[in-house]
Amino acid sequence: MDILIGYVVPAVHVILCVFLIAVVLLQTGKGADMGAVFGGGSQTLFGSGGAGNFLTRLTTGMAIGFMLTSLILTYSSTRTGGSDLLDRLPDVPVQTVPPPADDAAPGAGATAEPQAAPETAGEPVVPVEPTAPAAEAPAGEPAPTP
Repeated sequence: MDILIGYVVPAVHVILCVFLIAVVLLQTGKGADMGAVFGGGSQTLFGSGGAGNFLTRLTTGMAIGFMLTSLILTYSSTRTGGSDLLDRLPDVPVQTVPPPADDAAPGAGATAEPQAAPETAGEPVVPVEPTAPAAEAPAGEPAPTP
């Protein structure tokens, strides 16, 4: 089935395209009959008016075939798609940082207890211990100890 959709249907589609263009170009226009009425010699390939019905039916058949192969190609391209790019990526462990404790006041520093982080993908996450910001002392004075 893949060979049919992959090679045969596109080949038939291209052949139908070429023949459809040729059949449409072979047809005479609507104003071509007016020249024959006023004495102009009408030299057509199939005689006078005999090919109109044949070319019309041939054009209809080619157009139907072209539309069917277009639909088949469109349907097959959407059904057999799917990239396996994400399947080819290496598995890289993701390191997460736990959120700060909610009960700690802003600027309180190390007064809050670190919370235990939940395990993800079988690997425990090591909690990060908050550190107190260093107090800045004016120049020449020793820094206060906590």
